[in-house]
Amino acid sequence: MKFSYNWLKSFFKKKLPEPQKLAEILTMKAFEVSEVKKSGRDWILDIDVLPNRAPDCFSHLGIAREIEAILNLKFRAPSSKIKEDKKLKPKDFVSVEVVGKGTCQRYTAKVITGVKIGNSPEWIKARLKICGLRPINNIVDIANYVMLETGQPLHAFDGEKLDGNPEGVASRPYGAGKIIVRFAKEGEKITTLDGEKYDLDDDVLVIADSKKPVAIAGIKGGKLPEIDKKTKIVVLESANFNPQVIRRGSRKLNLKTDASLRFEHGIDPNLTEFGISRAAYLIQKIAKGKVVKGSIDIYPKKTIAKRINLDLSYLKSLLGVEISRPRIVDILKKLEFKIQPVSANNLIVEVPTFRLDISLPEDLIEEVGRIYGYEKIPVVFPVSALIPPQKNLNILWEEAAKKILKEAGFTETYNYSFISEKDKNIFGADNLIELENPLSLDFKYLRASLIPNLLKNIQKNQKQFSEIKIFELGKIFKKNNIKTEEKRMLSAVITGEEFYHLKGIIDVLLNKMGISDVWYDDYKPTPEQSKFSLWHPKKCAEIKIGQEEIGFLGELSAKIIETLKLNQKIVVFDLDFEKLSKLASEEHEFRPIPKYPSAVRDLAILVPLQTRVEEVLNIIEITGGVLVRDIDLFDIYEGEELPEGKKNLAFHLIYQTQDRTLSSKEIDEIHSKIIKTLESEPEWQVRR
Repeated sequence: MKFSYNWLKSFFKKKLPEPQKLAEILTMKAFEVSEVKKSGRDWILDIDVLPNRAPDCFSHLGIAREIEAILNLKFRAPSSKIKEDKKLKPKDFVSVEVVGKGTCQRYTAKVITGVKIGNSPEWIKARLKICGLRPINNIVDIANYVMLETGQPLHAFDGEKLDGNPEGVASRPYGAGKIIVRFAKEGEKITTLDGEKYDLDDDVLVIADSKKPVAIAGIKGGKLPEIDKKTKIVVLESANFNPQVIRRGSRKLNLKTDASLRFEHGIDPNLTEFGISRAAYLIQKIAKGKVVKGSIDIYPKKTIAKRINLDLSYLKSLLGVEISRPRIVDILKKLEFKIQPVSANNLIVEVPTFRLDISLPEDLIEEVGRIYGYEKIPVVFPVSALIPPQKNLNILWEEAAKKILKEAGFTETYNYSFISEKDKNIFGADNLIELENPLSLDFKYLRASLIPNLLKNIQKNQKQFSEIKIFELGKIFKKNNIKTEEKRMLSAVITGEEFYHLKGIIDVLLNKMGISDVWYDDYKPTPEQSKFSLWHPKKCAEIKIGQEEIGFLGELSAKIIETLKLNQKIVVFDLDFEKLSKLASEEHEFRPIPKYPSAVRDLAILVPLQTRVEEVLNIIEITGGVLVRDIDLFDIYEGEELPEGKKNLAFHLIYQTQDRTLSSKEIDEIHSKIIKTLESEPEWQVRR
């Protein structure tokens, strides 16, 4: 915003610093001055006033107030003393009505008669031009001048051009002009002072007489009641309009003015009286008008000064420097705050109503700090304690599980938490929660399992990839009587691989999460699950830790593969991640790398089809004792060459100790003992 250096200088008896120096001081203490430019005998200061300071510093008076506080100079307020004509009253010329609560906080009007319209004095013209306004005539120029000086927009009407109530004409010697502040009606139009025409609606606040709009409130005056050479009676308007209303109207009409800019940022309602008195004083002095005694002032709810308790010890801790109490009081008084001492460490500060930006003790402390000088505050490193956040085990184990599976070649997927009616029928899902307003039929139910959507992922991608290994960690939702159960699950699917390949991945996952005592039990489907035959009857198992079931591992049945049109066999695991998170442990037992070599012997055994692998493993572990370090099942065969009702299990047996190298004789002896124990079962036969 542009300010005149000479104008600012006129507020002080003492000489101000040179324009460039003043610009540096204002930049350091108040607002950045982006440009200093000479213009004739004056200088233009282009000052970037911050939005929060617009209510008081979009004016020369506001900037002069800042200079007074910063440079400790005595400030001279402009005169507004007027001589009033006591014979007449404003109501003899005009009446004012405000329609609509909250549109206009205050409306002040004054009447001046006998004005002589002409050119403004050169000093007013010069100051208007330097601030970017074009001089028009003395009345209009004074209204603009006072706006630039005080920050209060004003408007001047030709009082004889305002229509009023016909019944009031006889009782009013000078006519019955009427001013109504209201929203425009649909279809109303207005021609503004610059000749532009605007269509109005009920979003635009207007000033109207009894018949039509005569101005766009807070934005621009209308052509009809403009001041011209014949004007004798001037009705001055000084109002305080709602910022939101003015902003909405300005945007609607795409019309911005100096007045609307000020109203949009908010103005002190108590400024209307000073602004209109200052304008009346200048009109009386320059245009030789007679000011009618008193004014019309509609001010339903007065704005009173805020009072803030300022703790001086808090000021010291916040600024980091000790400023004496007299200096603090002096700074605040220079900024026109009123001080009431309470105690040695406390002040009650009364905030002038033009400082709309001040509402907290911190705001006052900022004012003291900037006037005192931030450059005087010593640089001190902050002292604080860095407290590590509490470990979130849920996130820890989620990230750990995802990392383990990704290292095993899996890709993570993120699916919607919904399934369709078709999915419900295919997978025989029950206890589903139906949505009241689903986005589509595909999103009718909340998912009770992650598996259906993972299988859809395979459906869509199987043509592009020969092998798919994907997993998802997410929430499922089930209806449990009247309650809704919600828990996290970890599910994975893999194409074209054996059941035992995925079992090995589960073992690795659980081992790295610090979970032991893992074993696999026969899968026993419920009667409801049995109907749908989701799983291969001989290739499915419950995953248990101790005696607690934590998940399921299985190969999809041929029927489901055919229904979903999958071109490969699919193996799936489904783990209750809520239980896994509780059982997981960060503690791991350290075992040094064995110093002594291991020996591997293979063993194949024919057993009945119903025999569980776990039974064979248990016998081998018990018989082999500490000498058997590990047992790997590497093949299950159920071919036609085998006797009917039999299957072949093939194992790698790894022999090793921590204290010596095992001899061939020792390995042969323990291996023979294991074979003998296995063959003690009537229907088991070790193949040699």
